[in-house]
Amino acid sequence: MSDKARLADLMAEKAGLVSAIVTRIKTLDEAFAYTLDVCDKKEACQLLPSGCEADLSAGAGALCDAKLGKIIAAPGLPAEAAKALGDACSAQGVTFITQGMRSHLSGVDIGFTIAEAAIAETGTCVLDSKSEELRLATMICEVHVCVVATSSIRETSSEVESLLRTLCKDAPGYVAFITGASRTADIERVLAIGVHGPLELHILLLED
Repeated sequence: MSDKARLADLMAEKAGLVSAIVTRIKTLDEAFAYTLDVCDKKEACQLLPSGCEADLSAGAGALCDAKLGKIIAAPGLPAEAAKALGDACSAQGVTFITQGMRSHLSGVDIGFTIAEAAIAETGTCVLDSKSEELRLATMICEVHVCVVATSSIRETSSEVESLLRTLCKDAPGYVAFITGASRTADIERVLAIGVHGPLELHILLLED
C-alpha cells in the first residue's frame, strides 16, 4: 500500500470516529453530484421570519410554516468549479450563492468547501478561512461538505506547519481546523450536535 493510500485510510478511520461521513470520489463532478444528492434528501432549512411568534391569522401562520427553497453556499471556489456547481444547482432548482452570507444568517442548507490540507491522525480538515464569506458559510450551514485531495493529507499536525506559515504570511491570517460536526456538552453535560455550527460534516476524499 502506498503512503498516500495509507494516510487516506487513516483519515477516513479517524474522521469516522468523530461522526464525519467519509466518501471516496474521483472527480469534482462527483463531489457536486454527491452534494446535490445530500441536499435533495434533507429537509429545507426552516427560517423563522420576525413576527411568527405572535398570534397570527391562519393565512399569515401558513406563510410562517412554509419551507423556503434550499440553498448551497460555496464561497471561494475557483471560477470554473463555481460555474459547474452553479449550473448543477440551477438544473435542480437549488439556489446557489458564493457571497452575501450575512443575508443568510438564519442558515443555509449546505456549505461546500475545498480544504487546503487534512490531518489524518485526528480526521481534521484544514481550511484557509481568511474570507469572512467562507467562515460564515461553514458556520451557518446545516451540512458542511468538504473536499479533501488525498495528496494533501498529512499524518500529524506538525506536518502542516509549513503550510500554515505560508497561509498566514500576509496578515491577517485565519486557518480553520475542522474535526467532525459541531458539538458541545457544556449544558448539563449532555452532548448536543450542531449548536455552534453544522449538524453534519461530509468529507469527500478526492483521489488525485
